Amino acid sequence: MVIAELASHARAAGRLGIDTEFVSESRYRALLCLVQVVVPLPDGGQQIEVLDALDGFDPSPLAEVLADPAIEVVMHAGRQDVAILRRCWGTPVAGLFDTQVAAGFAGLGAQTGYVGLLADVLGVRVAKTASFTRWDARPLTAEQLSYAREDVERLLELADAIGDRLRASGRLAWAVQECAIVERSSDERDPETVYERLPRIARLDKQSVAVARELAAWRERTAERLDKPVSTVLPDPSLLELAKRKPTALAALEHIRGLHAGRARQHGKEILAAIERGREAPPIVLEVERSDHRPGDAPLVALAEALVRQRALEAKLAYELVASRADLTAIVRAARAGGEAPVRTLEGWRRELVGGELLTLLAGSVTLAVGADGALRIS
Repeated sequence: MVIAELASHARAAGRLGIDTEFVSESRYRALLCLVQVVVPLPDGGQQIEVLDALDGFDPSPLAEVLADPAIEVVMHAGRQDVAILRRCWGTPVAGLFDTQVAAGFAGLGAQTGYVGLLADVLGVRVAKTASFTRWDARPLTAEQLSYAREDVERLLELADAIGDRLRASGRLAWAVQECAIVERSSDERDPETVYERLPRIARLDKQSVAVARELAAWRERTAERLDKPVSTVLPDPSLLELAKRKPTALAALEHIRGLHAGRARQHGKEILAAIERGREAPPIVLEVERSDHRPGDAPLVALAEALVRQRALEAKLAYELVASRADLTAIVRAARAGGEAPVRTLEGWRRELVGGELLTLLAGSVTLAVGADGALRIS
């Protein structure tokens, strides 16, 4: 009943705030434990409910609200929350306003925590005393319940204050664009492609990469079945060593560092079967980006960074929101070849702010100099 009531109030007000508490330690995927919801009420107040996700309630009324782009969903640092709600409630999140993301466009830090923003924006100080407690243990303590409520108590007020700043500076549309990226967050992993993220995978030969793919896929499915972190099933260094050596006998597994006797006994036959599948599979040629480094690129990247930092400073934006050194390096290399790099700095609001100007700089039509006041001058 309370969930339907929350959904009804959210639809009437056109918004709600939401946060989650979960436990990810010693698990394959995070376990959703609590969902805290705040909705405005017709009398100007608000209703806060702490929902116990371990009770097995039907979340569909709220899930429908979260998926409705006409209803604003306010979160703080919502990437993990979006991912876990997508998986556990089977719903996307639309109409997201992430106060941490938005703060970066309002002259505040791009990674500022909720407590810090409450203090900086609203002048409110709260004590966060239960952040790293066992949210999966029952019964919950009064301290935990109070902490959970505090996480959403001022969330809508904070969003309003940041939104006012963004409207005044003309940056609200940019923040909304960036929040839309967070809406696509997911914690789902494809067993067939996880090998691509293995450290130093590019150092293996083509057949060893095929073996690594089979081992990584087996490890992923095993970890999911056992609900254990993948590293406890088979650590990355051990997996790569297995792919390189390709042992064919159980006794040979004992010589692989990190693959202790217990793991070898428990999973040895499955590991050997995965290795054999990899041996028989077609070799894999990794599409490794070729290094196109030239000594002359470094000063151009530094020059590009100076321009980006200046424009971010003028716009009162966190520099980290606009570009990374990897983005700028790619832009410099592509410009040298007469093209454009497919990086975020040359898209959307970033291109409007400085991306287009970066290309003009690298084409030789913009100059940077230090003015008499010691500030950077762009002409």
